[in-house]
Amino acid sequence: MTESAAARRSRITPERESELYGAVLGLLREVGYDALTMDAVAARTRSSKATLYRQWGGKAELVVRALRHEKPVNLADVDTGTLRGDFHELAVRQNDCQLEADSALMRGLAMAVHANPDLLQAFRELLIEPELAELRRMLQRAVDRGEVRADNPACEYVLHMLIGAFAARTLIDDLPPTQDFLVSYVDAVVLPALGV
Repeated sequence: MTESAAARRSRITPERESELYGAVLGLLREVGYDALTMDAVAARTRSSKATLYRQWGGKAELVVRALRHEKPVNLADVDTGTLRGDFHELAVRQNDCQLEADSALMRGLAMAVHANPDLLQAFRELLIEPELAELRRMLQRAVDRGEVRADNPACEYVLHMLIGAFAARTLIDDLPPTQDFLVSYVDAVVLPALGV
C-alpha cells in the first residue's frame, strides 16, 4: 500500500471500517458489481461519497478490500503441522451456508472482473497476490517437512485447483460447494497432485 493510501485509510476506526465493508458486501449481493454505486454505499452507510472516495479511491478498491476484510480464512493463521491438515482446515472454516453465499457472490464478480480492468487490477493486487504469497509459504512448510518435493510442478497450480473446485461445483453439479465436497476434492485431487 502506498503512503498516500495508508494516510487515506487511517481516518476511519476499525469498527466503522468493518461496518462499511459489511454494507458494501450486502449491496453487492443485492445488486451486483455493475449496479453498485458509491452513492448507494454512501446512502446505506450514512457516509459522504467524498469520504468513500478519499478512503478507497473508487468502487473497485472498496469492493475488494471489503472481500478481503470479510474473508473467513486467513491463510497465515493456518498451520496444523501437515499440508493435509492445513487444507482441511481451510475447507471447514466456513459453514455450508456461507460457502454457498460466497460462491454466488464470486460467480457474479467473476463476470464483472472481465468487463472492469480496475476491478481486475484490485483483485490481483489486494486479494490474489497476497493469497498466493501465503499459499506459497504454506507449501514451503510442506516442502521443509518433506511432504512435497520442491520441484513438483503442481505447486504452481494449487490456487487454480482450489478456485476451480469452488467455482465449478455449481456449474457442473448444480450444487453449491460444501465442506464435505471441498475436503473430498482436496483428498482426491490437490494432495495427490502434490504427491502427498
